[in-house]
Amino acid sequence: MKNDRFLRALLRQPVDRTPIWIMRQAGRYLPEYRETRSRAGSFMDLCTNPEFCCEVTLQPLERFDLDAAILFSDILTIPDAMGLGLYFEQGEGPRFENPVRNEKDVEMLPIPDPEDSLGYVMDAVRLIRRELDGRVPLIGFSGSPWTLATYMVEGGSSKDYRHVKGMLFDRPDLMHQVLDKLAASVTAYLNAQILAGAQAIMIFDTWGGVLTPRDYATFSLNYMQQIVSGLIRENEGRAVPVVLFTKGGGFWLDRMADTGCDALGVDWTMDLAHARQTVGDRVALQGNMDPSVLYASPDRIKQEVQTILESYGSGSGHVFNLGHGIHQFVDPDHVKVLVDAVHELSVPFHQEP
Repeated sequence: MKNDRFLRALLRQPVDRTPIWIMRQAGRYLPEYRETRSRAGSFMDLCTNPEFCCEVTLQPLERFDLDAAILFSDILTIPDAMGLGLYFEQGEGPRFENPVRNEKDVEMLPIPDPEDSLGYVMDAVRLIRRELDGRVPLIGFSGSPWTLATYMVEGGSSKDYRHVKGMLFDRPDLMHQVLDKLAASVTAYLNAQILAGAQAIMIFDTWGGVLTPRDYATFSLNYMQQIVSGLIRENEGRAVPVVLFTKGGGFWLDRMADTGCDALGVDWTMDLAHARQTVGDRVALQGNMDPSVLYASPDRIKQEVQTILESYGSGSGHVFNLGHGIHQFVDPDHVKVLVDAVHELSVPFHQEP
């Protein structure tokens, strides 16, 4: 591989500089993405077409000196393959025609065959790997069971989580049945991505931070732990690192580090020095610049990069990223400033004393 800096950092092996990729790096802030999206016809048409997925996955790599590509897909592909009828409402985000609300709904949920109903994702992975030709590693991903369940039970995005938390508190048995099926589905889905060519895996627990510490451990972390334990950890002769990311989960990094994952994503509400102190040498860390810094001047962006690099300190085990996905109104020129600044300013942090 021409550039394996990202994989090495996730395994806490020495690197020459801190690698960087950006959550949602293929997306609406890029004019070329918007053009491809318009050609595709709809967001779902874009997601289910391997050629379009490949095209948009590679677009940010043509602009920026990134250290990894991430598969372009949606976290709701699994619920869609379960027959819930995913669609996107203009300005409203994802919606499901058939939300999961009762025992019958839960009973009817299948565990999708990833090479069948999700075969378009595997085709995209294979195509992207071929087109990347060893340039940088490819990240595969899934939503966490709790995050997927949130969308499935709510029927879409939510501000108060009344249906899913209602089920969690009133019918925990039912909630566990949903999460059991999702953990099995996510494990199969991610393993299929690995066998198709994904070289690292990330699990996005977007809504874990809305839970109490007790409920986070029971209804979110417990199921991510099951997935980590069931993943293929070596393929094509090298380790396949696994990253867990819970937005708003900074207080639980210690518990997350015990799951057997290789790295933890950290959002911008947690100081990286404190995070590193918390996890010790158990896992690598990924993050954690506030995405809104990219609205600031180039000098301010560079200053923030320096601050975050200093916060993590010397040595390997850090992958630079935003603390969450990039915003759609960010100027792509500012992203270039960020990527170049990380590579330039991080060199001293990786030199032998």
